[in-house]
Amino acid sequence: MAHTSSPALSDLIFPTTASHNFSHILTDLRRANLSVANRLRSIAQDADFVRGAAASFGDRPLVANERCGSWYVRPADKRGSAYFKSTDGHTNAWKFSTRRLNLHLLELIGKHDGCIIVDSTRRGKRMPDALSKTIPVWCTVLNMALFPDLPHVNRLLTPPNVVSASEHAQIAALLPSFLASLKALEIDFAPLRAHLSKPLRPFWVTQETHLAADTPVGAAVFDDYHPVICCTSSRRVAGAEMSEAGYIQGAGDDTENWAMGLTADVFWENADALLSAPEADLPEAVARLVAEKKRNAPRGVAPKRVAPRILVCPLPLDDDDNGSTARCVVALTQDVTPPGSWVKSPSRMEVGLGKHKVASRNLRQALPDICSFVSRYLDAHQDADGAAGDVLFACETGKDLSIGSALAVYCWCFDQNGKRRVADSKTFFNKDMIRVKLGTIMTAFPEANANRATLQSVNSFLMDHRR
Repeated sequence: MAHTSSPALSDLIFPTTASHNFSHILTDLRRANLSVANRLRSIAQDADFVRGAAASFGDRPLVANERCGSWYVRPADKRGSAYFKSTDGHTNAWKFSTRRLNLHLLELIGKHDGCIIVDSTRRGKRMPDALSKTIPVWCTVLNMALFPDLPHVNRLLTPPNVVSASEHAQIAALLPSFLASLKALEIDFAPLRAHLSKPLRPFWVTQETHLAADTPVGAAVFDDYHPVICCTSSRRVAGAEMSEAGYIQGAGDDTENWAMGLTADVFWENADALLSAPEADLPEAVARLVAEKKRNAPRGVAPKRVAPRILVCPLPLDDDDNGSTARCVVALTQDVTPPGSWVKSPSRMEVGLGKHKVASRNLRQALPDICSFVSRYLDAHQDADGAAGDVLFACETGKDLSIGSALAVYCWCFDQNGKRRVADSKTFFNKDMIRVKLGTIMTAFPEANANRATLQSVNSFLMDHRR
């Protein structure tokens, strides 16, 4: 029998569709690796690291940097939320945000001698810019404002393995202008300073950091500073996810693309069931839990006072405000409705703006009507006591369109001292005046999150109204 030699590579014939099929196979493998089940397991694994890190730092309070951070902090462990954006730390776009002051953290930091702020980032990065640059800038600017007489408080600290010396120097050169922008808000620093016994200092913790859980770091190590510990929850993945046995770095960072409406709270309330469910059953299980949460959500949330006589809350309104004449109510709904239908009574207005960015843009055209309506109500209730003299703004979240409308009315109907005034064609507004009023609102309600398009509509209305 003749011996048959093994075929050479040149003898192998691949179909013309081979490369196309290989591409499909790789895509399918990647999609399988990025499955909902793998994402949830990765989040739970990273949350275990966060809990261990907290134990290593004397159980200082865990603060979730929203929205991503809440996926990595179990609700029972969460002591607060922060709102630091990575975009404020992007290269050549560094800023100290006067929209996201996060001043509410100072009381927590002072009371517990520091805090641990949790965030994550997607594949390839060691830590998010919010932790490596935005928070260090925040710490330094507040130190400069609250401890002006202490030496070295203007020293910027950034992680050298993430931020280059050149970038660090460029950011440091901007600190005086950042401090000036904070001072321009005319905030009373005295009550903020009263929360702190020493300056703030950022530290950084990742899964590459050696933490000895059996010898927790005591408060004595930080005699000169309140530590602001920036904790990156996810392990860094340098290559493709397919090499990580199902682990996904920063799985909680893009939930709008995969979570099917699942929120961090709903996940942790049902973590055991979701983590043990077969992959094929997860979409149905998630849909059921999301619908159940929405069905059982309490109707009406207590309004938040953000300025004198001005409150905000999410929709739907509770029974006291739904149809009530006890105070002025401006509801900003997701249905697009004609302006002629907005006024329901002398104390109630329902403004149909649409959804998302469309609503933010439509707000520009609605603000003249909203401000005129509220101004008439305030004129008629100048001497009213209690709720009868208040104006309540409500939108889907209670944090975006309602904040924009509240800001516009606060500028239009009240002067720089918060006293009632009647705006007319001679009234002048500029960005600094608007920024001061926004600072007041954000200090009263740190969770507010008016998007850029909403604030642009407010600025456009106020600064162009005389044209």
